[in-house]
Amino acid sequence: MNQFYVFVYGTLRKHESNHDLMKDATLIARQAWTNGYLFDTGLGYPALKESMNDKVYGELYLVSEEQLYKLDELEDYRPNDRNNLYNRKKQVVFYDTGKIEAYLYFIAEHHEAILKNRIESGDWKLYRLVKMNQSILYFAYGSCMDDDRFILHDKNHLFQNVKGHGILNGYTLRFTIRFENGGRADIVEEGGTVEGKVYEISPECLEYLYKREGVSAAWYRPTFVDLHLNGKKVEDVLTFTVVNKEAETAPPSDYLQEIIRGGSGFLSEAYLSSLKESMKSTFGIDS
Repeated sequence: MNQFYVFVYGTLRKHESNHDLMKDATLIARQAWTNGYLFDTGLGYPALKESMNDKVYGELYLVSEEQLYKLDELEDYRPNDRNNLYNRKKQVVFYDTGKIEAYLYFIAEHHEAILKNRIESGDWKLYRLVKMNQSILYFAYGSCMDDDRFILHDKNHLFQNVKGHGILNGYTLRFTIRFENGGRADIVEEGGTVEGKVYEISPECLEYLYKREGVSAAWYRPTFVDLHLNGKKVEDVLTFTVVNKEAETAPPSDYLQEIIRGGSGFLSEAYLSSLKESMKSTFGIDS
């Protein structure tokens, strides 16, 4: 049976309106990206325009020939038809553990009039979240679990609604971004489990988090994960992940202490013990 890699960036993503068409597909990576310009059409779905100058974020799947045919129907694509709404083409897609050529659906040139607003973030989910202007769940797994810098920056009042203990499966805690004094935490989609603290935050918190996480400098980017909160599954929780991942670098001791201090009382003792042991065995750090 033939199988095909497909990258989806809009209504076919998890928890979006057409995701039912992907229910029997194999998810390869939820954190994936490729090049292109993403636009809001104003019609309830986005459209992608070819470009090598920007990034668009989405999910990578492996689908059967029958599933691909259904996607073609949704996207109004027929091979060698000049009247297509979208054209299906192969392009390199990147994810945390590799890269591969996959099919994407690009808007056909003669339909570009439906492209309304450029989605600067390249992320349809994030674009819609910001427009909704409502409170959201936020998963902190690094130093943002600790109150000290919130207090220092006079932002502690924004992070008072702690919902509890979050468990994120399918990811590993790494230190993949390097600053002058050491590495900083990241979640890498390579299997494993990451624990953290879940907050309910207001839209005004985003400005602070974007600045702290260096979103404009492309240090981290906002993204979405499904996790278990106090034992109950919750979907599309906001978190941040490193944009350009590098080989791991030892974190500075004060930063590591922020993680441990912030996680104490929320994270499991087993997870905290494993983190301390990992720091010792990987970097020679006693915490």
